[in-house]
Amino acid sequence: MIKRTFFLLAVFFFFTGSVFAQVSTIAVAANMKDAFTEIAAEFRSTRKPEMRVVYGSSGNFAAQIMNGAPFSLFIAADEQFPLELFKNGKTVDDGSVYAIGKLVIITKTSSGIHLLDGRADIAKAISKANKVAIAKPELAPYGRAAVQYLRAEGLWDLAKDKLVYADNVGAATTYVASGAADLGFTAFSLALLPELLKQTSYVAVDTKMYEPIKQRMVLIKGAPQEGQDLYRFMQGPKAKAILQKYGYSTP
Repeated sequence: MIKRTFFLLAVFFFFTGSVFAQVSTIAVAANMKDAFTEIAAEFRSTRKPEMRVVYGSSGNFAAQIMNGAPFSLFIAADEQFPLELFKNGKTVDDGSVYAIGKLVIITKTSSGIHLLDGRADIAKAISKANKVAIAKPELAPYGRAAVQYLRAEGLWDLAKDKLVYADNVGAATTYVASGAADLGFTAFSLALLPELLKQTSYVAVDTKMYEPIKQRMVLIKGAPQEGQDLYRFMQGPKAKAILQKYGYSTP
């Protein structure tokens, strides 16, 4: 009886272990959360297996993958981190650009700050703000773009002492929505979210003042089949239509 019990337990752990091993873990940049939620639902509607999805900053994910984190697919907010992983032999190839993001400034409607297009008006808004939220530029491409914009427009000295840094662009957006910051730099895709539009306003910044935010994805070596299938799905018409709905340009 004891031998039979051990045998059944061994069989159980073998099969459950196999199931867990097959679950793909997908690392997704924070600015992609809402768009990817919809993309993942569309992907699963094709009867694909369940996935584990983790959202965060591209820089943190890149560091984790370098240290052996078991991700299948890295859907980043820029090109730098995926290409570094490729150069270090962590990915199948150099991946693919799946979207091009845009940088905007948002403010909470109740802040009393009115955002208008143009450098002079943005300078007035920054002057009036007590705190300006951005994602950490060393970790998040949208934070890096915000710094590039401020420097290119000659607004860095005006803003630098007011900056509050968040781990990712989603957190920077939350700082503004919660009132912890009066202004914030975020992704156009996040500014378009209905729950944010109810309480904030936004203005797009001049795209010539920061490097294009080309968002690249890469398959990690050893990715299971569902990770590979999702990688291809992200380049297809259904995923592109969803990305465009959320304010991204697609290749």
